[in-house]
Amino acid sequence: MTDPVSIRVTAVSLDDIALAEGRVVVFVGEDGKLDQLSRRVNRLTRGTLERLVGSERFEKLKVADSVSLEYPAGMTATAIQVVKLDRKPSVLDARKAGAGIGKVAGSEDVLVLAGNLGNPAAVASGIALRKYDFSAHKTRNGEANTVDVTMMLSKPDVAEAGIEDALDSARAVFFTRDLTNEPSNVLTTSEFADRLSAMSEIGLEVEVLEEDDLEKLGMRTLLAVGQGSESPSKVVVMRWNGGGDDAPLALIGKGVVFDTGGISIKPALNMEDMTMDMGGAGVVAGVMRGLALRKAKANVVGIVGLVENMPDGKAQRPGDVVRSMKGDTVEVINTDAEGRLVLADLLWYAQDRFRPSGMVDLATLTGAVIIALGHEKAGVFANDDEFADTFLKAARMEGEGAWHLPLDPAYDEALKSRVADIKNTGGRAAGSITAAQFLQNFVKSDTPWIHLDIAGVASVGTETTYAPKGATGWGVRALDRMIRNKFEN
Repeated sequence: MTDPVSIRVTAVSLDDIALAEGRVVVFVGEDGKLDQLSRRVNRLTRGTLERLVGSERFEKLKVADSVSLEYPAGMTATAIQVVKLDRKPSVLDARKAGAGIGKVAGSEDVLVLAGNLGNPAAVASGIALRKYDFSAHKTRNGEANTVDVTMMLSKPDVAEAGIEDALDSARAVFFTRDLTNEPSNVLTTSEFADRLSAMSEIGLEVEVLEEDDLEKLGMRTLLAVGQGSESPSKVVVMRWNGGGDDAPLALIGKGVVFDTGGISIKPALNMEDMTMDMGGAGVVAGVMRGLALRKAKANVVGIVGLVENMPDGKAQRPGDVVRSMKGDTVEVINTDAEGRLVLADLLWYAQDRFRPSGMVDLATLTGAVIIALGHEKAGVFANDDEFADTFLKAARMEGEGAWHLPLDPAYDEALKSRVADIKNTGGRAAGSITAAQFLQNFVKSDTPWIHLDIAGVASVGTETTYAPKGATGWGVRALDRMIRNKFEN
């Protein structure tokens, strides 16, 4: 598993600045005033920092952006990174500034001259999140996070706990990213289940349901998706019990470790990206890991369905009719609309067994949501506006893009089947909405429920503010924030 970069704190020592090796980071507000630490850097470099701050180049920088001065005279450092950030920044600005530091950190140690900067934990969070590299399968690649980052602070003891919390959050996000980045020949359904089972070592209760168990429970729509694969279908239940007798929040994730589309096979172009079709299960796993690491005072159950959708002589066909755990029959129109078949049984199972106070499911479910929202925001669907607003507020606090899209009985018309109770796709029009409408059929009316379609944000083809190209870990921080805000005792 990829570990975050090491970040330690130390007290202010002006004498140490001149001898610091690697990169030295200073913060200067929009007003251009230098604090005690940046004044020392300015003095050591004979006014270089002051000239930069007074230049048009600095003036044009956006808040939280930076510029580097390479090989400064008068210092041992190889570069000074000057970050435009006020002394009392917002959490999001501080985290974005940290991400800018992490992005260019390279292989050299970093000394961050934070002094009395506000929200140092958010800066540390940004550094850790951006300083990520999935290199598990590279044979000629150095260790990504052997760099040491030191934050020089006026009150290091006060900031230490918050920085450690930020690193635990990064560990949870990295767990999700690693799972989502893994190739499918490595992250089989069995390997996925084993990695989740190993989290019993950090205090989670983990239970793996095998195919015989799923047959007995009646999870036929889930099993139908994986029946063409050599990899056995599994359901993993993870429980964190930190909230006394409260009913748990249920987090439910689609874990299709590879999606060929089945008999409705996908085009070959970019099919290799379908290693990330387990992204919803990856987010659930990351959230559960984070809860255990920080000993959250909440009851949360994470349930993931692990399957592989392959074309085979045993694979389900378009036109098949399958009976769900709920008892409804589903006509399979398109075997590439498989994620909703997995989630249908998981949603019913979660309600039947755990009687949750609310449910949130996550899935890389539809290409339609990418057409609607691009790669900036996940689609949010809910049967309870207050519950949805709780999540949306948390997502805004963490800077993770999300947008509330509609549900309406009018869309059910597209899901009517001639031969079964419902069909698994409603066609191209409003594709992400009709997928959510399908799922709502398996949610009891008195259960608050949110569906997150993360197809556009789970893994992206370009770098983001907080992640390099590939898996982002989107949703781990937002869901953890929602749990802190609403479900913690």
